[in-house]
Amino acid sequence: MLRSRKRVRIETERLTLRQPAHSDFRAWAALREDSRDFLTTWEPSWARDHLTRKSFTNRVYWAQRSITNRTALPLFLIRRSDDVLLGAITLDHIRRGPAQAGTTGYWIGAPFARHGYMREAIHALVHYAFTELDLSRIEAGCLPENTPSRRLLESCGYKYEGVAQSYLQINGRWRNHVLYANLRGDRRGKTTAG
Repeated sequence: MLRSRKRVRIETERLTLRQPAHSDFRAWAALREDSRDFLTTWEPSWARDHLTRKSFTNRVYWAQRSITNRTALPLFLIRRSDDVLLGAITLDHIRRGPAQAGTTGYWIGAPFARHGYMREAIHALVHYAFTELDLSRIEAGCLPENTPSRRLLESCGYKYEGVAQSYLQINGRWRNHVLYANLRGDRRGKTTAG
């Protein structure tokens, strides 16, 4: 039985969140290359073929399979005013059943950082995950010293939950990460007092 290819498109005030397409290669490769120093501090080491068309084609096919199989939702951030690629956000490791959870990951090109684009994208993705995908918990992790990312998550309703030791290899080293979660109907820190 063939599964239908579902196209996911989320519109916000300034952005369109949509899955990557083969035609995005040049814009993606240029933005990643131009933002290399900005990004590699926070990301796993790039493979030698990271910026090649073949590698990007594999990413596009992975995105299509992930969306079809409902295991991940990889989306590009496209600025609506001029169709410029700004970065990407992924809801990955989607778990069904008792967990109903997923993990948020994201990156933005250096020229577009600190303009509120990622905040807008995270809010939209969280809303979509809770209302359309019926998830209950969305997790995220970042390096302890990544203060901008920590503030971003906190401003989007994620709450600090702890530290995971040697969580991911970042820039060639196993690194601890601070963990956050955003819960549908979160009551943490709230009281019933009027």
